[in-house]
Amino acid sequence: MNKTLRSILALFAVCMLLTGCAPAKPVEEGETPTVAPVHTDAATASAEAPVQPTEQPRSAASTLTFNMGSETVKQQVSVKTFIDGDTVHFFVPETVVPSGVLKARFLAVNTPETTGLVEEWGKKAARYTKEKLSGAKTIIIESDDGKWNLDSTGDRHLCWVWYQTDDGEPFRNLNVELLEEGLAKANSSAQNRYGSVCMAAIDQAKAQKKHIYSGEKDPDFYYGDAVEMTVKELRLNPEKYNGMKVAFSGVIAVNSNNSVYVEEYDAETGMYFGMAVYYGYGLNGAGLEILKVGNESRIVGTLQYYEAGGTWQVSGLSYRMMKPDDPGNIQLISSGHESAYVETDARTFTEGTVLVETENGMEERPYAQLAMSTSVSMKGLKVKEIFTTTDESSSSQGAMTMVCEQNGTAITVRTGVLMDENFKVITQDAYLGKTIDVKGIVDYFDGEYQIKVFSARSITACE
Repeated sequence: MNKTLRSILALFAVCMLLTGCAPAKPVEEGETPTVAPVHTDAATASAEAPVQPTEQPRSAASTLTFNMGSETVKQQVSVKTFIDGDTVHFFVPETVVPSGVLKARFLAVNTPETTGLVEEWGKKAARYTKEKLSGAKTIIIESDDGKWNLDSTGDRHLCWVWYQTDDGEPFRNLNVELLEEGLAKANSSAQNRYGSVCMAAIDQAKAQKKHIYSGEKDPDFYYGDAVEMTVKELRLNPEKYNGMKVAFSGVIAVNSNNSVYVEEYDAETGMYFGMAVYYGYGLNGAGLEILKVGNESRIVGTLQYYEAGGTWQVSGLSYRMMKPDDPGNIQLISSGHESAYVETDARTFTEGTVLVETENGMEERPYAQLAMSTSVSMKGLKVKEIFTTTDESSSSQGAMTMVCEQNGTAITVRTGVLMDENFKVITQDAYLGKTIDVKGIVDYFDGEYQIKVFSARSITACE
C-alpha cells in the first residue's frame, strides 16, 4: 500500500515538473502579449510612482497689468540718483518739475533705512531697486490718481514705478515686487488703486518667509552693540548720540596725528559727510592698516564732544587680531578709493546753505557745518596775512594761519607744521602775498570754519 502511494506521488511530481518547464506560447504578429500582474505593497508602489511637481503660487506682481490709458498721470523717466530702496531721483521734463529732477517716493512701501540709522535688509532693498531699474529698457512713473501728489516732506512725489526689461515685454510694478520679496513693509498699502495686489504680495512674502519675514540674519547688517548709522546721520544729530557707541562706514580721506577723517557720499544731498576719528596709540599692525588713506572701513567707537577743539569726534577704537570678525572691531571693507577733495569756493564755504531732511522736517543748514571733516579743495586764494605759531613749547610751533581772499570773500586756511623736501620747516615767506590752491579738511576753530592743510604737497603757490 505504501509502495503504491509512493509511486503515485512520484508520477504526480514528474507531471508538475514537465508542466512548469513547458515553453511559453509564441506571440503571433499583431497579437498583444498578456503580462501577469505584479503585486507589491503600498509603500513600494508609492515610491515608484512619478513625483508630481508642486504647483507654485502665482506671483502677485505678475497679476498686475500696466494700463497706459487710465486716468492717472504718467511720465517716462530716466534715473538720476538712487537714494535707497523706496526713493529714487528721476530726470523729467521741466513741464513736470521746473528743476528737471523729480524726487520719487514709492507708494505703498516702506523699505528698511539706509540713509540715517541703518536697518536690517535695508542695503539689500536698495540694491534690489538699483538692479531692477539699472537693467530696465523703459521706466514710467505713475500717480495714484489724476494728479501728482507730494509726501509729508513736501519735497518728494508719491509714485508707482513701472519698468520694462525689453521691447515687447510687459511692464512690471517695482513697488509690488518689493513687497513680494519681503524687502518692504506696508505703508498704507491697502489704501490705493492697487491695494488688493499689494496686500496679496505682502501675504505671499510672509507665507514664503522672504527677507524681513524670514527670521534670518541679514548678512549685510552689523549686529554688534553699537548703533549703526550713516555718517550723515551722525553729522546731522551728534547731540542725540553723545556718549554712545556708534558704527558707520566711509573712506579714509586723511590720516594725521593719530586721527583719521572719514567721509561718506550722500546721494540725497549730493555732498559728502565726514567725521573725525581719534585712534590714539591703541592700534598697531593690522589695525593701523585698516585706517590707511583710500580704504573704505567700518568704524566702531564712542562719539564725544571734543571741548578743546569745539568739534565732535569718535574715539575708543579697537581691533582684536585673533577675532577679526568681532563686531566691535574696526574692519576693512574695500581699498583703492580716492579722497573726495570736493572743489568749492569761498562764498559757498562761508555763506552757503544746504536743504536737508531732519526729524523736524526739511531744514537749511550751513554748508561748512555739514561739510565738517570732509576733504575739499579751493583755488585762487590770495594770501593777505599769515600768523605763525612761535611758542617753542607747542607741538604746533611753525604752523600757520593764513587769512585769504577769493573774489572779495575772506576765508581762513590753517596748516600743520609744513616741511619741504629737505625736511626743513616752510615759513610764511613761501606763501605771503601769493595766490594759492589748497586741498584740506573742513575744520572749526574759535567760532569759525576753516580749511586745515596737513602737507606742503596740498598747497600750490602761484606768483
